[in-house]
Amino acid sequence: MAKLQLHFNGSFALKKDEISRILHAAAQDKGLNDSLPNLMEKTSLGNGKVGRVKSWAVRAGLIKNNRPSPEGEIVLRLDPTFESNITDWLMHFYLSFGDRGLKPTPENPADWGGWSYFIYTFLPRYSKFTSEEWLYHSASIFEEESKVIADRIKFILRAYTEFTALASCKFVTQEKDKYISGYAHLPNSYLLGYFLAKLWERDFKGEGSVLTESIFNQKIGLAAVLGIQVDALQEQLNVLEAYGIIEQRRAVPPFQVIPRWDEPLALLEKAYDR
Repeated sequence: MAKLQLHFNGSFALKKDEISRILHAAAQDKGLNDSLPNLMEKTSLGNGKVGRVKSWAVRAGLIKNNRPSPEGEIVLRLDPTFESNITDWLMHFYLSFGDRGLKPTPENPADWGGWSYFIYTFLPRYSKFTSEEWLYHSASIFEEESKVIADRIKFILRAYTEFTALASCKFVTQEKDKYISGYAHLPNSYLLGYFLAKLWERDFKGEGSVLTESIFNQKIGLAAVLGIQVDALQEQLNVLEAYGIIEQRRAVPPFQVIPRWDEPLALLEKAYDR
């Protein structure tokens, strides 16, 4: 059985304000290599919280090697108070990979832990569910005891439904005892282009074009991370083409997608300008 890999945050839920403080501290002289007392002073976080919030920031793609990642530097410059929906979606994108980032994908998303299983296996199958149903399916996949699993997986649901976290994405919403997916408030096309560009680097590096079906069928791919069905992905590709981010050749099937971006980070910067 797979391991849950959701113990990184201790008992602390995702809060954007706290991640923002860690990111600002990481940009200072010593970064997060500074002493714990100094980091506590810089972030106003308790001694048990500094490391846990750092773990959230690392998994969210904003910290690398105790410094802001290239993406984190852009967030600091263009959205330092974490008010933009773009930042929420960016964090969701990287959180969806567990702690593996953009490494080659496993056969089973559950091999990367509970978060990847939730995004890439569970939600595409169950767009409406209760917390009990989410626990039932998780307990059949992961090796920890049900009580431990129940305690850990709640932080995923909280991340998507709490205002202080990623609720603006509407990736998962809550109505009474039901959780609902499939109605996400998608980000603008430049951020979608950034996602596609990073997934292209992972799966199609060096390829000048790929078949449309290759994007549709990517494991741990674009449709699931956007919370849409594969048949809705073509519409998003059409929009990316309208913005000049990709080209699609349709004259003779099978259809091809050709990248027209220069640098993924440039797409991320443009996403904040819209």
